[in-house]
Amino acid sequence: MAEAKWYVVHTYSGYENKVKANIEKTIENNKNLAEQILEVRVPLEDVVELKNGVKKTVQRKMFPGYVLLNMEMNDDTWYVVRNTRGVTGFVGPGSKPVPLTEAEMKPLGIKAENVSIDFVEGDSIAVVAGVWKDTVGVVQKLDYGKQTATINVELFGRETPVEISFAEVRKL
Repeated sequence: MAEAKWYVVHTYSGYENKVKANIEKTIENNKNLAEQILEVRVPLEDVVELKNGVKKTVQRKMFPGYVLLNMEMNDDTWYVVRNTRGVTGFVGPGSKPVPLTEAEMKPLGIKAENVSIDFVEGDSIAVVAGVWKDTVGVVQKLDYGKQTATINVELFGRETPVEISFAEVRKL
């Protein structure tokens, strides 16, 4: 298997989130791609706007018209991403995508860090922060790329899967 690297995809302006959703849906429907396309990201930054004398913090796209992908580059992944609705192409000379370097990724806040956790699938964990604080659930799935755990939570008398950041949980 090739090593996953960050690539930049050019999209129609205003279609960044739609492209992200379309690629994630394709990954969800094709389990083989889930191991090759690890993360799809639209980089956002917090900006303070002043309107009518009121300061308001809003999130704005850092690079309108671009989406970042952490993926293994091969013919299958290239074809899937390139033929996603709203994508005009990869950034790079001709049709050859060029991965981002560590220096280019640093200002984006993307770190290649490995997080160690003390729980595995099947363990009971407690949520210690966020919307689901004080909720207890059993780990169904771990995603090290996104650094999230999927747990089942009882909601309206039904088991519902919820994705929670590693930083918001602790092992029971």
